[in-house]
Amino acid sequence: MSQTSHDTLDITTDDDGVATLTLHRPDQLNAFDLTMARELESVFRTELRSDDVRAVVVTGAGRAFCAGMDLSAEGNVFGLDESLRPTPEEFRAAYDEAPYDAGVRDTGGKVTLAVHALPKPVIAAINGPAVGIGATMTLAMDLRLASTKAKIGFVFGRLGIVPEAASSWFLPRIVGIQQALEWIYSAEVLTAEQALEGRLLRSVHEPDDLVPAAQELARSFVRDRSPVALGLAKQMLYRNSALAHPLEAHLSDSLAMYWTSLGDGKEGVAAFREKRAPRFRGKASALPRIHPRG
Repeated sequence: MSQTSHDTLDITTDDDGVATLTLHRPDQLNAFDLTMARELESVFRTELRSDDVRAVVVTGAGRAFCAGMDLSAEGNVFGLDESLRPTPEEFRAAYDEAPYDAGVRDTGGKVTLAVHALPKPVIAAINGPAVGIGATMTLAMDLRLASTKAKIGFVFGRLGIVPEAASSWFLPRIVGIQQALEWIYSAEVLTAEQALEGRLLRSVHEPDDLVPAAQELARSFVRDRSPVALGLAKQMLYRNSALAHPLEAHLSDSLAMYWTSLGDGKEGVAAFREKRAPRFRGKASALPRIHPRG
């Protein structure tokens, strides 16, 4: 068991490699501020990429998951530079450079892109209110479990802003375009049962059972599993499901099958034949490249 702490996050990793990341601003209902944004992006791009971490469960301290953006900050509460006037062409050409990277880019989107890029299972354990970015950050996670006390709201219309954190990409893929539009248009706060009925959630649990259920689910994903096979499968399902023709999926499938057959696949086949648990040695930090660059 290991533990690390940050200003707004706590991370505990058990002996199975399941890291539990807890949003930790309980007195502010874990409201998302610029410090939390920076820390979440950083840990998903660095600390959680350690091969000692096999899967991640994300939850909140206290009675909330994340109450949305902290609106108490002075100036532009989203941390954006109001002096800039970028055209779409200018922004796309230099979005990751100054002044646009810090002055225009959505901080929630930086977080969800980092979550999406992690080549490991990520499970949200939504223990209480999850509103605004508190809801959209979970969309980049692979599965969402919730407490019976959870409330989930895509409330952007009430604030005069738009869905962020790349949720316009994630949400329709999870629940379908009709349901996504209804929730965005209405800006209503959903109960856990409504979110389950709308297919946003995998399951709903009693409060004390939520995090243990998420952790056990994560363990079931990684015990006797190849980190390379899991990482490639995550990459393939997200990317290939949006391709224009199945041939493109076939080409990446073929490379993935080729490289895994030379690596952990040999051990998996041997373990199956010998009726024993496999001893996979591949690392999620060293996935073979199966898609073209760009």
